Amino acid sequence: MTLKTIFTFLFLFLLSSIQAQEESPYECKRKKDVIIFSTASTSFGIAYYLQSKTNPLTPERISLLDKNSINRFDRIATSYSSLTAKKASDYFFFGTLAAPSLFAFSKKMRKDVFDISLIYGETILFTYGLTVITKNMAHRIRPLAYNPEFSIEDKTDKNARFSFFSGHTSVVSASSFFTAKVFSDYHPNSKWKPWVWTAAATLPAITGYLRVRAGKHFPTDVMTGYAVGALIGYFVPHIHKRKNRNKNVNLSLMPTGGYLSWRF
Repeated sequence: MTLKTIFTFLFLFLLSSIQAQEESPYECKRKKDVIIFSTASTSFGIAYYLQSKTNPLTPERISLLDKNSINRFDRIATSYSSLTAKKASDYFFFGTLAAPSLFAFSKKMRKDVFDISLIYGETILFTYGLTVITKNMAHRIRPLAYNPEFSIEDKTDKNARFSFFSGHTSVVSASSFFTAKVFSDYHPNSKWKPWVWTAAATLPAITGYLRVRAGKHFPTDVMTGYAVGALIGYFVPHIHKRKNRNKNVNLSLMPTGGYLSWRF
C-alpha cells in the first residue's frame, strides 16, 4: 500500500463526480466537511512525514531477533512466506478499494456521486492516515524479519518495521464497510442487504488471513486493522446522515407564490 496508490484511486473516483440533484440519505455541509476533510488530510500528511523519517533495520539488529520473544498467538506468522498469498492480498486490496464505483449502476446513487465521493475520500484518508501514524508509533517488526526464508533485502527494507497494524486489512475493511453502509442507507429494504454485509465482513477477513500467510503481519495486526477499518467505514458515512424530517409537511415555493400542504 503506497501513497501513490491511494491518491490514484481517490482521484479516479472523484473525477467522475457530479453534483447531487435529489435529496439523498446524506448531506455534506461545507463547515463540517471542511473540518473533517482537513483533519483527514492532516493525518495523511503526518503519516507521510513520519514514514519518511523511519530508519530501516540493520543487519546487526536483525541477527538478534528471536521469534520466541513473540507471544504464542502471533508467533505462527513467523513461519509463513507465501508469495501467492501476498499477490492475492494485493488483488483484494485494489479490488475492494474500487468497490464503491459499483454505485454507478444504481440510478438513485449515481445522482449523488459527488457527496458519496467526498465521504469516501474522507473515509480512506482517515483510515490510511491513522494506520500509518500508528505504524510509525509502534514500529513493530514484521514476522518476515524473523523468518530465514526471506532475504536480507526484505528484512532491511524500511517497510519491515511497519507491522502494526495491517494497512491492507484496514483499508479493505473501511472500503467494504463503507460500501455496505452506503448501499443499505440508499436501499434499506433491498433483498441484497444480507449479502452485501456478508461480503463486507468477509473480504477484510480473507485479506487479513492472506497477509498473515504472506509473512507480512501477525494475527493481532490484521485483527486490529479489521476493527479500525470497519469502524471508520461505518461511522464516517453515518455522521453525514441527513436528519429525519416530517415527511407529511411539504412547502413549495413558486415564482408566483407558494403553498403549504399537510397530509394526515
